[in-house]
Amino acid sequence: METNRQRVVLITGASSGIGEACAHHLHRKGHKVYGTSRRAPWPSDAPMERTDQPATFQLIPMDVTSDESVKQGVQWILEREGHLDVVVNNAGYGIAGAVEDTELEEAKAQMETNFFGVVRLCRGVLPIMRQQGGGYVVSISSIGGLIGIPFQGLYSASKFAVEGLIESLRAEVKPYGIRVVLIEPGDFHTGFTASRRKTRSAELGTVYATRFAKALGVMETDEMHGPSPEQVGYLLERIITKKSPRLRYMIGPVSEKLAVGLKKMLPSGLFEWAIMRYYQLL
Repeated sequence: METNRQRVVLITGASSGIGEACAHHLHRKGHKVYGTSRRAPWPSDAPMERTDQPATFQLIPMDVTSDESVKQGVQWILEREGHLDVVVNNAGYGIAGAVEDTELEEAKAQMETNFFGVVRLCRGVLPIMRQQGGGYVVSISSIGGLIGIPFQGLYSASKFAVEGLIESLRAEVKPYGIRVVLIEPGDFHTGFTASRRKTRSAELGTVYATRFAKALGVMETDEMHGPSPEQVGYLLERIITKKSPRLRYMIGPVSEKLAVGLKKMLPSGLFEWAIMRYYQLL
């Protein structure tokens, strides 16, 4: 696959945040970008003049928790473009609350979107990329997929699962020219903070209420003071122009990237103490 031509790009969860920033950036760079949102309407099939680059990327409906929705969205793009070069697994959300306060229904819903949504889309696009001789599959993980974040246990679990999945997938599809990559963002200033869902028990108040409120306050402050998600768009552009991108690209505040390094170097008890102290749990 040539690394400098216009790409057909599919980005899930592109109605806001990191997904939207990536979609806008790649569109500005001349790529044909399709973003997805569960609530987007189907675009009109009326013929359009192709003399100029469209004003923005194309948003189409897709629910990554539905096999049929994923299949329909991918097929819609293929019918119009004939190929699919880059797929970005970005759709997801976060739930907050103690593990004990998380009902199985809530936990399953978190995994269904954040983890099985990735599995579902990968299974949908890999045969296409294998047949066309290559492509890029980029999955948005999180530093929370490298460090277990207190009171975001299920969110961290979903991202830890994505990390293992993508690491395995990369080895499986490499012989077919498919590049598989993880982006691991730290805290960015996006709508993720406002859209975070608290578990039902956490909303009502439990034995964990005081410590949960403190930890959540730290998380939200870090997110609200985080950098612009446009940085992730620039990183994504660099990745899809590399012939041999790395497996993992961490991006975000220096202190958060440093924490990942410290986890590898410090005794586990000392690192645990540092995390609990940071989230005001001591």
